[in-house]
Order: sequence, then structure tokens, then C-alpha cells
Amino acid sequence: MRVAWQALAAVLGGAQSLHTNSFDEALALPSEESASLALRTQQILAHETGVADTVDPVAGAWAVESLTDELDKRVAATLSRIRSEGGMLKLIEDEVPQREIQERAYAYQRDIEEGRRKIVGVNTLSLPDGKSSVPRNVHKAGARLEVEQVKRLKAFRKDRDSKAASAAVLRLGKAARAPKENLFPHILNAVESRATIGEIFKALRGVFGEYHGR
Repeated sequence: MRVAWQALAAVLGGAQSLHTNSFDEALALPSEESASLALRTQQILAHETGVADTVDPVAGAWAVESLTDELDKRVAATLSRIRSEGGMLKLIEDEVPQREIQERAYAYQRDIEEGRRKIVGVNTLSLPDGKSSVPRNVHKAGARLEVEQVKRLKAFRKDRDSKAASAAVLRLGKAARAPKENLFPHILNAVESRATIGEIFKALRGVFGEYHGR
């Protein structure tokens, strides 16, 4: 239900493309049942509600226009602050956005746990203990699937030009060390040379490392 309302809000807000999450997506790869339900949610919005028949269904609504104006002001203020503090790259190096995201997530969770933000079924209007809904089967990748994937990966590597793939990955690593180098063409070249995602990420991690929150 929550995803359906969120999807409707996105359509009313003028979203040009939309993806509805499956109910088990936070736990595992979506099951066929959950993926079908997510798809049906979008199809009902598209074919039954009529909200997609109008370019802007809530055009002129005071509440929406007011929120849009407020959002515009906040975005402008944030961009101005970023410029005044040296730009986004400097802020990332100083871990400012990472810290702000963590602090916001912490404040959001505190609001839920202390009851200031109501989440139906979590901290309000929840079912008594022992009367929760029937648990659904969460998709799990079995050992056989892992073996098959490893076999496919080995076959893929055997079938490709390994020298070309390695050279492309080395060029990507070299480009990552160069200041202000556009990495996208090098990543694309690595993919076209049939380098794997793991090899590409390893080259980038070797230069930039991994982020771990303090």
C-alpha cells in the first residue's frame, strides 16, 4: 500500500519515469511474486486511475505550488552554500555530505523510535505480538546457482581477449590517477574489451579506496 501511494504521488508530481520497489527488495533479490506485484502497481496507475492522461493533473494546486517554491528555494540555498564552501569535490573530500547523510538518517530513525514520526505498522497501529501477517518466502541464492555463476564467469574469461581486457583496465587505473580525467570513456572501453565489473571496480578501488563511515 505504501509503495502504491508513493508511486501515485510521483506521477502527480510529474515523474517522467517510475520504478516501484518490490516488498522484499530490502532483504534479497525480488521474488517473482513481489516483482509482479510491483509491476501491477504501476500498471493500475497507468491504465485504471487516469492520472497519466493529463500532463500535470494537479497544476495550479496551492499546496503543490507552495511546496515546489519551497523546494526551489532550498535547492538554491544549498547550491549557494556548496559554491561558497569550495565546491562539491572539496566537500566530499572533507566528508561533509557523508556526515550530513548519516546525521539525517540518525535523526529520522530517532523520530521513529521516539514516536515523533508515525510509521503505520511499525510504531503505530501495529498488530499485537503473534498476530503478524504470514511471513513470505524470501528469495535465496542457492549453492548450485553460485557454482553455475562461477562456471559462467570462467567461461567468459576464457573466451575473451585477456590481453585487451587487462590493458583496458590498466588504462582505466592510470586515468583514475590523473587529475580531472573523465573516467567514463575509459570505463566504457573496459566494458567493450570485456573486462568484468569486478575487475573494473578493483582498478578504481586501487586508486580511490573504499569509503567507511567514521
